[in-house]
Amino acid sequence: MNPATQPLHGIRVLDFATLAAAPLAATYLGEFGAEVIKVEQPGTGDPLRGWGNQRDGVGLMWKSIARNKRCVTLDLRREPGQKLLRRLVEQVDVVVANTRPHTLRAWGLDYESLRAVNDRVVMLHITGFGLDGPKSDRPGFGTLGEAMSGFAHATGESSGPPTLPPFMLADGIASLNAAYAVMMALYHRDVHGGPGQLIDINLIDPLARLLEQNLLGYDQLGIVAQRGGNRWDISAPRNTYRTSDGKWLAMSGSSPALALRVFRAIGRADLVTDADFADPQRRLKRASEVDAVVADWVRVHTLDEAMAVFEAEQVAAAPVYDTADLVRDEQLRHREVFVRTPDEELGTMTVQAPVPRFSATPGSITHLGPRLGAHNTEVYRDLLGLDDTELSALRAQGVL
Repeated sequence: MNPATQPLHGIRVLDFATLAAAPLAATYLGEFGAEVIKVEQPGTGDPLRGWGNQRDGVGLMWKSIARNKRCVTLDLRREPGQKLLRRLVEQVDVVVANTRPHTLRAWGLDYESLRAVNDRVVMLHITGFGLDGPKSDRPGFGTLGEAMSGFAHATGESSGPPTLPPFMLADGIASLNAAYAVMMALYHRDVHGGPGQLIDINLIDPLARLLEQNLLGYDQLGIVAQRGGNRWDISAPRNTYRTSDGKWLAMSGSSPALALRVFRAIGRADLVTDADFADPQRRLKRASEVDAVVADWVRVHTLDEAMAVFEAEQVAAAPVYDTADLVRDEQLRHREVFVRTPDEELGTMTVQAPVPRFSATPGSITHLGPRLGAHNTEVYRDLLGLDDTELSALRAQGVL
C-alpha cells in the first residue's frame, strides 16, 4: 500500500511510553499511516520486550505492539536525553507518555514544558489513576484498573472470588479510548483551528464506563450487583453450556424473539405460551429454570449437533473457542483477521490485523517490532540533523 493514501499519513507520533496501554494507542495510529517514533531506555528498552512468551529471547508481544514503529534509544533520566526529546517534540504532532506526573515534571517533559516548545502538540498521557487527585502519583497497572473499575467484583461465580482477566483488559480498553481521543484532538486542531491539548486517560475510567448497568442500578434502585458467573440479570437464557463431547457453547437471549427461538429449537414450544417464560421480566425471575432446561438439552448433543440446530433456528449461539479454534474459523479466515507477517528475527509471525475495515484507506502492517535502537541514526540524523561525531559522542556518554 502507498503510505500517502493512508488516513493518518503526515501525522508524526513520538511514543516514549512503556508496556501496554499507551504504546498500544500509538500502534493503532501507526497501522493507519502515522509515523511513530518509539523512544526506549538504552540497554534495556521497553519492559514489554521481556514480557510474556519469548522465542529465542525475542518477546512475542513486543513484536506485535511495536509494529510499524521506528525505534530509537534515549536516556530520559539525564539532561542531554531530555534536551534531545524536547527537540524531537518540535517535529511531531502527537506525544504519547505514561510516566507518573511528578517524574515528568522533574524531567521537564510534562505537557506544560512540551507545549512551550510546540504549542500545536497533542499529548496523550495515560496513567493508573489520572493526572490529578489524591492517587495521581501512585504507580498503576491494568490489574488495579480491573479491580477498581468494578470489573473484578462483577466477574466470576457467585460462590467464588472476584476474578481478574488473564489478558490486558484495562490497558486495551484505555488504549482504544486513547486512540479515538487523539483523533478528536487532531480534528479540533487541524479542522477547527484549535490549539494542541493534553489528553488525560487512566486505567479505571474507560473500563468503569462499560459497567454502566451496575452504576445505574445502584444509583436509581440501590442495587449493588453481585457475581453471577456467566449469567447476566438482564437476559435469560444467557450462559455457557457443556455439550456431550466435552465442549462448550455460549448463548444469548437478549431480545424476546431470540429467547423464544431457543425454546422452539430445543423442543419446548410449550414454554413460548407460558407467561412465566415468554414474558421477559417474568423469565428473568426464573433464570435458573431456563438455564436448566437449555443445559439439559445441550448436554445430550455434541457441539456440532447443537450448533446445527441453533443455526437452523437462528438462535444466538456460538462455540466457545480456544486459540486453535479461533485461527481455524472460516469466517475469521475469510476476513483475514490474523495475518502472517515477515520478521527479520523470527522469520514470520502471525499477528492480529488492524481491526477497523476501511473501504478506501485500509490499515496495514509494514513491519513488526524492531531491534533496540534500530533507527537511531536514521531518526536523529534526519529529524534533528545530528552528524556522526555528535551521534558517537552521545553513544559514548550512554545517552543513546
